[in-house]
Amino acid sequence: MLKTLCELNGTSGREDAVRDFILAALPENTTYQIDALGNVLVDKKGAARPKNKVALFSHMDEVGFIITYITDDGFLKFAPVGGVDARVIFGKAVSVGARAIPGVVGGKAVHQLTKDEKGSVPEIENMVIDIGACTKTEAESLVSLGDVAYFRSDYVEFGDGFIKAKAIDDRAGVQILLDMLKSDLPYDMTFCFTVQEEIGTRGATAATFTVRPDYALVIESTTAADLPDVSGHKQVCKVGGGAVVGFMDRGTVYDKTLYDFAHALAAEKQIPCQTKTLIAGGNDAAAIHKTAGGVRTLAISVPCRYIHSGACVASKNDIKSVAALTKTLAEALCNAENH
Repeated sequence: MLKTLCELNGTSGREDAVRDFILAALPENTTYQIDALGNVLVDKKGAARPKNKVALFSHMDEVGFIITYITDDGFLKFAPVGGVDARVIFGKAVSVGARAIPGVVGGKAVHQLTKDEKGSVPEIENMVIDIGACTKTEAESLVSLGDVAYFRSDYVEFGDGFIKAKAIDDRAGVQILLDMLKSDLPYDMTFCFTVQEEIGTRGATAATFTVRPDYALVIESTTAADLPDVSGHKQVCKVGGGAVVGFMDRGTVYDKTLYDFAHALAAEKQIPCQTKTLIAGGNDAAAIHKTAGGVRTLAISVPCRYIHSGACVASKNDIKSVAALTKTLAEALCNAENH
């Protein structure tokens, strides 16, 4: 399922293919609604009614690019959709528009660079997408302004249980929620597949107003910098170290009681778990925790190297750890006495 999900295309506001996949995968014993923004909100009956309403969130969208201009000689100017580092864009293969037109991100040739330019990464505004067109008219017959482009990347399994793909953020979370929906649950729960997380957690705001949970769990992917020449706290978290439950990021200071409870539960159930050692990143929790009067919120994330690129790297064992902790914590919160 993860291979299929990662190979689907869906930037912020263009999540249609991912949404269609989710709807087709929903089991019969669920009910759902699609709100005006495109969030998919699913209710699943469990064996009992919970004391507390628990909602689980994963976002459908991925980072990508939007076409802003076509030059006279047929090249495409573009802007990022979401936070994409210029260093991971130049020279990469992409697909453009609903017809998946193949292209390559290019720019000034190396022999034309000034001395200063050779020591720096080209700015995105100086890059173009080359689709092999020779004129503006030819390019316009294939691509329109406002079309979106995606990293062109295969799903590959390698090493000791590693995965390379685009959009692991957050198709891994989508898979985890779909797997839970297909399982027998001890309590009723709500599952929220949100839109537009990558451009400001917009879908989660609308979804939270509709669902109004007592507790929210955000199932995500987060930056791992466990690389050569990166040491100590700057590694943030480690691929292979288990589920990531952090105490703070750039959008949320997480509920301390939930943070402690999650780590204690992981230790009790022998689920590999780690924290983040740097205040970095953000996710739908930033919107959820301060919406509709406030929601007690925690994020459980898959550590991911090279996030927001065409070659994200994650571990299958970490995804299993996130799935196990998500299910265990969600069930515990449904019946928690200290709401």
